[in-house]
Amino acid sequence: MGDHTSHVTYGTGVTCPLYRHHPSQVAQAFASLGILTPGRVFLGVGTGEALNEQASTGRYDRYPERRDRLVEAITLIRKLWTGERTTYEGEYYRTDQFKLYDVPDEPVPIYVAASGPKSAYLAGRYGDGWVAQTKDIADARLHSEFARAAGRNPDAMPKLVETWVVVGDRAQAEYAANQWRFTPGGFGDLLYQPNPVTIQQIAEKRWPLAEVYKSWPLGTDPEVHIKALQKIVDVGGIPMVHSGQKDQARVIDFYGREVLPHVHR
Repeated sequence: MGDHTSHVTYGTGVTCPLYRHHPSQVAQAFASLGILTPGRVFLGVGTGEALNEQASTGRYDRYPERRDRLVEAITLIRKLWTGERTTYEGEYYRTDQFKLYDVPDEPVPIYVAASGPKSAYLAGRYGDGWVAQTKDIADARLHSEFARAAGRNPDAMPKLVETWVVVGDRAQAEYAANQWRFTPGGFGDLLYQPNPVTIQQIAEKRWPLAEVYKSWPLGTDPEVHIKALQKIVDVGGIPMVHSGQKDQARVIDFYGREVLPHVHR
């Protein structure tokens, strides 16, 4: 993506630097991207899901420990981006005279995923921005915690807002909804389920397909999609468009030509 574009900003939404990926590994990968495409990449981080972390490592702790791990991981990543040789002795992570020999001139911004007051505070305190769901960006409690922790103008900090869309008919919406059946609950207790087959089975019992996509912009009328994205922009968010339909090229083309040029900050 970085090689084939000249101005697009890109990043992860999000990476978990806690179990599968050691913070030093993540720091090195994003330092390289920051050199290759300076000023155009961000690192989105979060506390992960058992679906990825427990399934691959056998471990996925309760939120208080994952929160502490994330704070420690962010701290270590920022230290390594200084380019200094670093011996770090944390509660969860350690390095012994480790040095990144190539680092970007400007550190890559770190955006933190948050869907509750505690994680919103963490995003404001330790992050350069916030990754949120559509329903969360308008939550006054989360905004309050994010602002309280930021210690700077929270309105100037990027807020990436994941929003689901369908460019097509109801059949395509149902296809996408079936792929992402668990989304109405924001994971909830499914966060601790490591088996995607089980997650799908539980989600099918809990949410009919129509419930999954009822709030998604649907159809090929540009105004429907423009209005949905403009609402996000108007509350200070940056839309992060997510579509689960088969024809991804159609979504990209439609949004590039018919939607994004008409959404204004």
